[in-house]
Amino acid sequence: MTRVDGSSLQSHNRPARVVSELAKPVFFVGFMGAGKTSVARKLARTCGIASIDVDTYLERREGKRVKELFAEVGEEGFRAIETDVLRELAEKDPLLVSCGGGVVLRPENRALLAEKGYVVYLQVTADEAASRISDLSTRPLFQDLGTARATIEGRLPLYESVADAVVDTSGKSVSAIAREVRGVLEREGILWQRK
Repeated sequence: MTRVDGSSLQSHNRPARVVSELAKPVFFVGFMGAGKTSVARKLARTCGIASIDVDTYLERREGKRVKELFAEVGEEGFRAIETDVLRELAEKDPLLVSCGGGVVLRPENRALLAEKGYVVYLQVTADEAASRISDLSTRPLFQDLGTARATIEGRLPLYESVADAVVDTSGKSVSAIAREVRGVLEREGILWQRK
């Protein structure tokens, strides 16, 4: 704040909000319960940049819940819609994008992730994922721990193949994971503070 006489006053109300920029979209991949959406939201708040969840965006665009879409069009039909949404989001101004757990299943999605953005793979075990998900009924592909373990194991090579960075989330808070991801993005020149 500047006085009329030209001297400045310190504003003690609250610290200035840090505003950052992204060089390209940052896509968060990993199994359900890894914390992709929570970490993206936390980073968005602390860095002053936008985040979006692919499933939430898809539900708003389609006017139906993911569970309903799975029931109506099956997994393959859902994955086709997901690819279209991913392509749409990749073309927007760079955002923090939390992807659904199965986004890596389609080769065209893996190519899109690699070509258009920077990919952060958040690792989680099936047991930890189950402890983090409050309502498993909202997750059509998470029926039991055995199936979840097999699914993670099957997807692991796909997650690793698209990852520019891998962050183990086991036993860490959302804030700790977000700080770790932010450090990676800053070191890689993907995220920087706006002057």
